[in-house]
Formats: sequence, structure tokens, C-alpha cells
Amino acid sequence: MTDPRHAVATERGRYYTDPAGGPDLISVTNALSAISKPALVPWAAGMTADAVIADPISTAHRARTEPTVLRRELVGVHRQYTERAQDLGTRVHERAVSLVLDTPHPADPEVEPYAIQLAAWLRLWRVVVERDIVAIETTVLHRRYGYAGTGDLWVWLPTGPHGRRQLWLIDYKTSMKKPDSVVYAEQPLQLAALRHAPVWLLPDDTDGDAPRVSRTALLNLRPRSQRLIEVPSGRAQFAAFLGATRTARYLHTAPSKYPTVLPSWAPGATERKAAA
Repeated sequence: MTDPRHAVATERGRYYTDPAGGPDLISVTNALSAISKPALVPWAAGMTADAVIADPISTAHRARTEPTVLRRELVGVHRQYTERAQDLGTRVHERAVSLVLDTPHPADPEVEPYAIQLAAWLRLWRVVVERDIVAIETTVLHRRYGYAGTGDLWVWLPTGPHGRRQLWLIDYKTSMKKPDSVVYAEQPLQLAALRHAPVWLLPDDTDGDAPRVSRTALLNLRPRSQRLIEVPSGRAQFAAFLGATRTARYLHTAPSKYPTVLPSWAPGATERKAAA
């Protein structure tokens, strides 16, 4: 995803400032970070193992000569991969905007295969930009529940009865290695949050009524393939997202220290009580 204009990186993760004033709004992805992702632990361990296997002789030598530096590097292997993947995703999103708007974009050989797949998908569905695309990279707000997020694409597709057009909200997902059929459990919650936000920001930062979306999907873009996968984004998914939002906010404001409890006769108990 690109960096939305009102998104701000904080020590608690990304938040959005509200142009109309009021409290900052937690980003959809930030809220979803409160959900446990158990697959990440073995994945991170696997990335570290791959780094060791790729150069076992040098690793063994460094384990004897500079173990502290080596440990720090191995611990950070998965973060380096994550940062590269996030950077690639941002660049693909930027290229997608230029493709849809037919505006110039600097040459980027790593990104271009994804742009080719997006263009192929648009041709497959016979999407005409002026007729079918309602919005791209648009920020939506839900002030009542205190969150905001940015959607990738609102587009009309002929998926209803007798070819009737329906409005889809689509989120791009990029990867170099994952199969194009991959869907993670929290991704429907992300789309539910975007779908149920009642307000979107117009170019002049005023409020507009977000359109009513019929269906939601992921567009998984890979260097040599693409796949549109419909995912649910109804009441159950929205309720789950709101639960994640409450959890994230609690974790962001919870104290890191709590008082020690001692019996009244223990040494130092009086002082601790007075300090409390």
C-alpha cells in the first residue's frame, strides 16, 4: 500500500489524523496487528535457518570470532525480508495507480511483472477506467469506532444476475513466492473494515458518503499470475475486526509496570504503600 496523506507512523503503529479534527484514528492494519499470527514464528525461524544453511562455513567461523554480531544479524533476518516485501508492495501499489490513471512512472524492472498481471486482469474483465472504476487509493473513516484505512480499488464488475454490474472493493496483495491462491484469516476482516466505513475522504479532505459495496475480494498479484479471490466481509467479519480494534487500543495504552503486592509486615511494605 502507498503512504496515505493523513497516515502517521507512531510508536504504537500507524494512525490517521482526521482532517475534521478529533482524536486520531487507528489504522485498519494496525488494529489487525493485535491478532495472533502463529505461522509467523516458524516462518521467522525458517528464514534464519535458510541464512545459516546458505553459508554454513562462514557462519560457523563467525560463531567463534564474532558471536554477538552474528546473533544480532540472524535475529534480524526475518525483519529484513519483511521490510523488502513491504517496500515491494508499496512500489507495486504506486505502479498500479499510474497504470489505472495512465500517468508516467519511473522504470522499475522488479515491479513491472506485477503491473503486467494487473493490466491482464483489467483486460480479462473488460474494465474501462472511465466507466467502471469508481475510486483508487481512497481513505475511509469510521469515527464512531475510531478507525481509518485506505482501500485500493472500487470497481464495477458484471457479476450480478444476467450480467448486472456490482460494485466490488478489491485489495491488492503481492508476493514473489506465495501461491496466488493464498488468503490469510485476517484479510477478510481488513476488507470488512473498509467496506463498513461510512465516510471516505474526497480530494479536498471533506467528507463524502462511501458507496455501498456489493462484494469484496483480494486480487493476488504474482510475477507470472494473478487471481481474484472473493472473501466474506459481512457482520461476522466486521464484529471480529472491531474486537481486534478494542484489543489493539488496550495494548497501546496499557501500563508496562504494576505494583508489587506485599504483606503489611514485610520490609519495605510501608514505603511501597505510600508510594502507591
